[in-house]
Amino acid sequence: MTTIAIVEDEPKLSALLSDYLQSAGFETRCYDNGTLALTELSEQPVDFILLDLMLPGTDGMEICRTLRKTSNVPIIMITAKVEEIDRLLGLEIGADDYICKPFSPREVVARVKTVLRRSAGSIEQAGSVDGFDLNESAAIVRVNGEECSLTSVELNLLKTLHASPGRIFNRDQLMVRIYPDNRVVSDRTIDSHVKKLRRKLQQLDSTNEYIHSVYGIGYKFELNS
Repeated sequence: MTTIAIVEDEPKLSALLSDYLQSAGFETRCYDNGTLALTELSEQPVDFILLDLMLPGTDGMEICRTLRKTSNVPIIMITAKVEEIDRLLGLEIGADDYICKPFSPREVVARVKTVLRRSAGSIEQAGSVDGFDLNESAAIVRVNGEECSLTSVELNLLKTLHASPGRIFNRDQLMVRIYPDNRVVSDRTIDSHVKKLRRKLQQLDSTNEYIHSVYGIGYKFELNS
């Protein structure tokens, strides 16, 4: 059974969400403190996280950033601060979706099911890339037994794209992941890194274009259809 963590410091809202999700067939765990939630979720992973933005202890953004370093667990951010939405989307901290308060619990259940279906599709597609292996600890990509080393920037770029097959990342989103120190770089810099990474992948496998350009938007990872 799918287990969903509800990280929300409003007890009534947390209980309401838990009731609706359990009625929909999910198991739930509730946390009202960000620091405690981060510790326990790191040690005892769940299948999905509903994450409030404003929390005592560690806030939702920091929890999301920290978890994304080691996990691709689906995350929906919950916020009452409308002005934060641009930051959630612009910084692209790794959340899969967001919901603004006030909301209908039924809408939350529907959004959870939608993100779960989307995530399951990505996992299935990722698993179908026969012979493609990304060794992050060694900074090596291996395709059909042939391998090459990656720079730290190329590794972060490929790791980001490969973790979400079919998802389109714009250049700003890639900048945040490639340069965690938030340095300012131009769009041309991202394009240059993509070009170099493509060249390396092409040398390993000339039959597939793993990194696809989406005109006017950015890039995505997938096999040729």
